[in-house]
Amino acid sequence: MPEVSRFFGICIVFFFNDHNPPHFHAVYEGRKAIFEIHSLQMTEGTLPPRVRGFIVEWAAQHQQELMTDWETVRAGKTPGKIAPLQ
Repeated sequence: MPEVSRFFGICIVFFFNDHNPPHFHAVYEGRKAIFEIHSLQMTEGTLPPRVRGFIVEWAAQHQQELMTDWETVRAGKTPGKIAPLQ
């Protein structure tokens, strides 16, 4: 479960050989959620609205990097780090 970014207590991770559609996992205070990369929609889990907003804002700024990392982990390789939300 490689971590690609961390900000405001939110950890963004990918899983090797994960299922489609392209997505990433967010972990915050023990809560977990899944976000699709293309739509930026939260498809599983529960997070506070403010945390969800931070994640969507961050992901919108880094969609291409997220897709690159998705393809990297699907190939069984370690993804690159992505800058946190400032």
